[in-house]
Amino acid sequence: MHLFRKPARWAAAAACGLLALAALPAAPAAASAAAGAPPVPARYAQQRLDWQPCPSGPLECARMTVPRDWYHPGAGPDLTVAVSRHRAAGPGARRGVLMVAAGGPGASGLGRPAGLASYAPELAAAYDIVGFDQRGVGASTNVVCSDQEAVDAMFAGGDLRDRSPGAVASTLERTRGFVADCGRASGGLLPFITTDQAVHDMDLYRALLGARQLSYYGPSYASFLGAYYATEFPRRVDRMVLDSNVDFAGGWESFMTGQPLSFQRRFDEDFLPWLAKNDSVYHLGATPEEGRAAYERVRAALRERPLDLEGTRVTADRLDAAVTGLLYDGDRFPDLAAVLGVLEHPEAASPAARQALAAKLAHPMAAAFAADFFAVVCQDTPWSRDLGGWVARSAADSAARPLAGARELAYAAVCAQWPRSGAPRVEVTGRGLPPVLMLNSTHDPATHYEGALRAHRALAGSRLVTVRGGDHGAYQSGNACVDGYVVGFLAGGRLPAADARCEGNPLPDPAARG
Repeated sequence: MHLFRKPARWAAAAACGLLALAALPAAPAAASAAAGAPPVPARYAQQRLDWQPCPSGPLECARMTVPRDWYHPGAGPDLTVAVSRHRAAGPGARRGVLMVAAGGPGASGLGRPAGLASYAPELAAAYDIVGFDQRGVGASTNVVCSDQEAVDAMFAGGDLRDRSPGAVASTLERTRGFVADCGRASGGLLPFITTDQAVHDMDLYRALLGARQLSYYGPSYASFLGAYYATEFPRRVDRMVLDSNVDFAGGWESFMTGQPLSFQRRFDEDFLPWLAKNDSVYHLGATPEEGRAAYERVRAALRERPLDLEGTRVTADRLDAAVTGLLYDGDRFPDLAAVLGVLEHPEAASPAARQALAAKLAHPMAAAFAADFFAVVCQDTPWSRDLGGWVARSAADSAARPLAGARELAYAAVCAQWPRSGAPRVEVTGRGLPPVLMLNSTHDPATHYEGALRAHRALAGSRLVTVRGGDHGAYQSGNACVDGYVVGFLAGGRLPAADARCEGNPLPDPAARG
């Protein structure tokens, strides 16, 4: 089980400062109600975004005031949602607004417009590219749970493969403590940190920008966010691209219990053969079986005796978390090989190599990320509350697919013990939508291809571009085939007549790099 880490190429290109809003006359387009939400009160619909330059980079930033609960706007304190934009730069007619969102849930989207504008000048010329930090995240009103030490203990305290009664009891106790911390720190806010509330924030943002419709690009969790926005506001959608798709046809439980398979597949069928092919560089085994044995040897040593590395206590769990994170992008395979090499012979590693490794192993999940991640995942869709069933299932997945299966219990137990909130269930229907372009890699470790196929079937009229490879995030990866489909659709309105295929990016050749 693993969260959706954003690849380095998706990192924010600018840090945005926030400036106050003034309550001025109504924006050019009023926000609309949907799915049972009441009309938007004037104090939200009539605000204006006070755009100012961000502290760095080419973006403008502002902040938007939203109700804590869109279904009861007068109840509870308002929240702040941080927003950003890159103005259309082309000499021709501006096409409209292209909204981009971040993965996670829990990642920041505020700097995303700068990265997309730099990567795709055609889109930057045609659109105002806008982004935001979702409620609960980053520069927006934050949800808070446990401190970093407690989150580290939950996911990297020792060895989650250990199925002894004492080890299982310890895992359940840590997850119970995390949920209790969320209630103490954010109890009044927790029920409103959901995808359902977030899409209403998005539609207010659209209205305040004066746009009748918006186009959208969303990778990873943002595919779920976009698909649900389109479900709630189908007439507000112009063109939509969903990349590396969460299986929104089901629920979070069914999606996340598919991840042990996809992470193990990426490790077994992509990384280990690549490692064996490059044994002359890394010396970790000339066959995939020898490479696996090297990994298990390093892991067993850490289980018996965790390594103190530049102040970081490296456990078997921490190694597993680092490995899964480095599987997202084939360009990171050399980093993963280097991690195993240093851990196999730490005494021979240079100070620089040890410091670099300590940075990669620092925190399996940031505390701020964990708070938003679990608030959304545990509340959007139902979870089984049968802890005994989760103990049994996780034991089976840990034995069959140990790389991520060992952590299944830690993730599931949080949601099994989450307080019942009464938040509306998030369901993507696909009814009434314009055509949607979808992208997914066949060996994507985080958003498995099987789930993407189910999501594709749920959106009638969608087109799926299947990428033969394993990178998480097919667009903005330098793949000319994928880029052609995305830009052709968003800038030119050209949707493939049928589903299509692209070859993935080649895996790196470390020998050629020198």
